[in-house]
Amino acid sequence: MLVIGLTGGIGSGKSLAAQFFAELGALVIDADQLARAAIERGSAGFDEVVAIFGDSILQNGDINRRALGELVFNDSHLKEKLESIIHPYVRSEFEAAVASLTGNQTLIYEIPLLFETGGANRFKTVITVEADLDERTQRLRDKGLHPSEIEARMAAQASREERVSIADFVIENSGSKDDLLRQVENIWETLTSSSN
Repeated sequence: MLVIGLTGGIGSGKSLAAQFFAELGALVIDADQLARAAIERGSAGFDEVVAIFGDSILQNGDINRRALGELVFNDSHLKEKLESIIHPYVRSEFEAAVASLTGNQTLIYEIPLLFETGGANRFKTVITVEADLDERTQRLRDKGLHPSEIEARMAAQASREERVSIADFVIENSGSKDDLLRQVENIWETLTSSSN
């Protein structure tokens, strides 16, 4: 049984790498998806967030993540409040997933802020997905992010050097999807052959 941290800067392609790992047989959990679930309508987290941030962050009865993101991005106190609601839920879901593993199953935890949260020691192996800055910027523009948003989000994340410093494997994702898949397959083979 193997628990692996998969990280990378915004726009690096870590979600596609995670998808490839899932296709190869890994159980993949996305920290961002858990964070979203923590504050979905109907959850205790939703009620707490609305109590703190008010109705201005609601759109059609749901939390408008963009509006919430803009509020916390510019205010570290509000960011801490939001994290105090989300992080315990995310942690308990991750721990439950780890506890459910059997035999030689492999869990890949996709976690963008692995370096920033100092969580690398929770994993036997860490993989980071990296890409050229221009490539990452273009991918984020293609997803509809404004240049100012891209700049702010990249600035809030660890540097390439910091992520690489905690990684056992570095995937370079500035080529084609086939290039990325080949690198994922090579790492998967290395990991699964050493754990058998």
